[in-house]
Amino acid sequence: MSSAGAADLVVVNGDIRTMDGLRPQATALAVRAGRIVALGGDAEMRALAAGGARIIDAGGRLVLPGFQDTHIHLQDAGTRHAFDLDLAGVRGMSELTARLAEFSLAHPQRAWLKGHGWYSGIFSDRNLTRQMLDAAVDDRPVLLFSSDYHSAVLNSKGCEAIGLGRHVADPPNGYFSRDERGEPTGMLNEMAMEWARERMPPTPDADFEEGVRWGQAHANRQGITGILDACVTERHLRVYGNLDRRGELTVRVASTALVEPADSVATALTRITGFRRDYCSDYLKVHSAKFFLDGVLENRTAAMLEDYHDSAGGNAPVMFGDNHLRELFTAFDAARFQIHCHVIGDRAVRTALDGIEAARQVNGAWPSLHQLAHVQVVRPADIRRFAGLGVMANIQPLWARSEASVTDVAMPMCGPEMARWIYPFGSLVDAGVSCALSSDWGVSTLNPFKIMQTAITRQPPERGRDYPVFLPEQRMTLNQCIKGYTTLAAAAAWRSDDTGTLDPGKQADLIVLDRNLFAIDVYDIAATQVLLTLVGGREVWRDPGFTG
Repeated sequence: MSSAGAADLVVVNGDIRTMDGLRPQATALAVRAGRIVALGGDAEMRALAAGGARIIDAGGRLVLPGFQDTHIHLQDAGTRHAFDLDLAGVRGMSELTARLAEFSLAHPQRAWLKGHGWYSGIFSDRNLTRQMLDAAVDDRPVLLFSSDYHSAVLNSKGCEAIGLGRHVADPPNGYFSRDERGEPTGMLNEMAMEWARERMPPTPDADFEEGVRWGQAHANRQGITGILDACVTERHLRVYGNLDRRGELTVRVASTALVEPADSVATALTRITGFRRDYCSDYLKVHSAKFFLDGVLENRTAAMLEDYHDSAGGNAPVMFGDNHLRELFTAFDAARFQIHCHVIGDRAVRTALDGIEAARQVNGAWPSLHQLAHVQVVRPADIRRFAGLGVMANIQPLWARSEASVTDVAMPMCGPEMARWIYPFGSLVDAGVSCALSSDWGVSTLNPFKIMQTAITRQPPERGRDYPVFLPEQRMTLNQCIKGYTTLAAAAAWRSDDTGTLDPGKQADLIVLDRNLFAIDVYDIAATQVLLTLVGGREVWRDPGFTG
């Protein structure tokens, strides 16, 4: 026990798992001014309580460090969920158009109707067109994003509103799907979405602020106390900064600032260095630079070492030139930024590793924990390179299961050899690679317990134990998953000094769960509920039924 002095908060009667190997368990802890000051037994922690201190009785339940989601789009996804049509779970065209027509009737005042979440394993430019949307809404513009946010579709009014016609050329690193006559079908892919956004009415900051409030409340209910917003621009930071100054943030926001292929090294470095300088608090910081090296297999923009093996064939390039990317990586690494890369195809993975290796040869090794996010297809020879280069894999295990986007799209495109190396998370861990778990919300659920169960079983949580297992040799363990949301996530976000474990001196970011993850059947993990979430000792979520 520390000689900590009076505590203003004490948690007692808990099964506290600290995630610190030197002192893995306790039953109670004491907090003062938002930081843990001591751990021990109930009586000794109660003895530290000042008059009027809050006492939380965990009721013998499991207490863990707050989870951190280190690849999430909290501001953008929160805004869409707060204002737009949610199409998650829609599995047919008639249902999609009916939902859109109903949404249109419910919001007659909106100049644009927006939605998100149509599943790219079912809908594509082959069956989702502006004419299909026109059947539901033909009197005003409509824009609907796919579940992976790498494609979106407009109705005819939307195409007219932004001037999208046959004469418009494809933008760099993006394309407009077209019919046999060359007319745009309404489907936008990759940077074609940005081309459209620039021609649409801007969203006011007040809406984005409301989106952050929606998103962080949702995160807190799932036990999330810290995030890494995986793609920020000046607007994102301006909105987060306004909320931070007003003390309204209830998650700790680390962020990775977007670098685009059109950026020069000097322009990108100057801009993002300014962000790091201007946004630096306990609740908001910029610590990394974000690079999209490719797109996704679903819209055929993933960069592969071999051409796609399905009947359509083809391939996609890495979105940065090799020399330009190495110069950018070397400059940001030298300036002590973490590098955070979107990589789906095996060529994108190899290009990122080559760039990081080149930067390391120039600048020397340092504990950057550069991140490769998604790593959907990885060559076995490249798996071994991660640990040697000190690169972390930032993984989204919910996608590693037998479903249409994997079995009907990814596996045929990868071919029989590389289909065995889709989401190779077990092999990465076995090779000594640190793996931070994350959601990529709003691409998929934010719920960490559904994600962990999928990582352990490689089966959809809702389908149960008899559903086919996707590459069972790539399963992870419960301990690996919890580390991926606590100690390794804290390291990924450069927050290990203050978070990730429940130790004296660290922030009192913790969660109380309704069941003991270490004692239940793995097929019950997804049903776990968070009863209490504290951030810096501040209560940001309490289940109405929890009276501790």
